[in-house]
Amino acid sequence: MKKNIGSVDSILRIIVGLFVLSLIFWGPKSLWGLVGLVPLFTGIFRYCPLYPVLGINTCCKKDH
Repeated sequence: MKKNIGSVDSILRIIVGLFVLSLIFWGPKSLWGLVGLVPLFTGIFRYCPLYPVLGINTCCKKDH
C-alpha cells in the first residue's frame, strides 16, 4: 500500500477517530462509536482506500 494521506490529514483523522471511538464510553451506549476505527486506522497507516478511486492524494513526496 502506497501512502496517500499527508501528515496534517493523518493527525486530523487520528483525532477524529479517537473522539468518535470515545463515544462508546462517554456518549449514548451504542456500538456506533466503533465507526471511529475507520479514520483512526486510515490515519495510522496513512492509506485511504477511497482516495485512489477519487483521484485524491494529500501525501507530499517527501513524506513517502
